[in-house]
Amino acid sequence: MGKEIAIATSNIHKIRELEQVLSKCSIRLRQVDIPKIEIQSEDLQLVAINAAIAVYNILREPVIVEDAGLFVEALSGFPGSYSSYVFKTIGINGILRLLEGVEDRRAYFESVIALAHNRGVLCVRGRVYGSIATEPRGSGGFGFDPIFVPEGSTKTFAEMSLEEKNKYSHRGRAARELCRVVERVEIY
Repeated sequence: MGKEIAIATSNIHKIRELEQVLSKCSIRLRQVDIPKIEIQSEDLQLVAINAAIAVYNILREPVIVEDAGLFVEALSGFPGSYSSYVFKTIGINGILRLLEGVEDRRAYFESVIALAHNRGVLCVRGRVYGSIATEPRGSGGFGFDPIFVPEGSTKTFAEMSLEEKNKYSHRGRAARELCRVVERVEIY
């Protein structure tokens, strides 16, 4: 039967990525339409925990909030926890313009999943290192996926199938860790 856990996000791409991994450990996600409150912080974990607690206080049932960011080494970690806002404002081309002429294109994606439940909040994290491509490639994924190439691949996330992306991705790694943690902890 498994466990059903609410997830507070309006990002269907994020839900699909998480579902693909979490279904393997019998966790079903149920999207809830509760706007999450995001504090402004450079700490992804702090952002995710605060949002999860706020949604849990409304729902009074286990709920997941996932927050992720792209950290570009040559830009001192920018956009980091502000990745969603940066994507909406300057987009992929803005990041590429900031990196014009820059040889060191190392970057990483990080995901933090906070699971608020009746005994507290569990946090797991996933990180994938890679580099920023010189131009967008691929039509899959979302956000900065067309310019991120994970270590061990020549493809951007946007050039990968959902299954392939989850093998590499920060979100896939965090979801696999969540599976391991939820097996050992009573959340209801």
